[in-house]
Amino acid sequence: MSVFRGFKNFLMQGDLVVVAVGLVIALAFSTLVKAFTDDVITPLVNAAGGGGTTGLGVRVRGQLVDFGAFVSAVVYFVVFMAVVYFAIVVPYRAYQRRRGVAVFSDPPPTKACPACLSAGLPLGATKCRYCGSELPADESRELAAPDPA
Repeated sequence: MSVFRGFKNFLMQGDLVVVAVGLVIALAFSTLVKAFTDDVITPLVNAAGGGGTTGLGVRVRGQLVDFGAFVSAVVYFVVFMAVVYFAIVVPYRAYQRRRGVAVFSDPPPTKACPACLSAGLPLGATKCRYCGSELPADESRELAAPDPA
């Protein structure tokens, strides 16, 4: 049973899922780009050169500009991305949230070191991790006293 647990842990690593989602989006986007070039750009180039093709669409100097196939590819792309989002990203985000890990969310706010100007330091940091200088306390984290008026 430990083999399956190890395989599950491997599949649920954040980097692997992010790479997989990126690959799926890239593949779907390549389909969209291919449809645009095959069905819109290529016929326009052929029309400038005097070639011919058949099918439905708008004819420009005897060449077919097949907007229907391109619209179909756009619809496919949108539906495919929705399926990827709701079938992979949403369940994965819920699973990681149960484990206490924030995935596909905004990064936490940070501050910069006034001495070396390095950014990306946590708001609660008291020393710069790059130059070692003391960081001033962040006044915005303290609660304000209520107005007596």
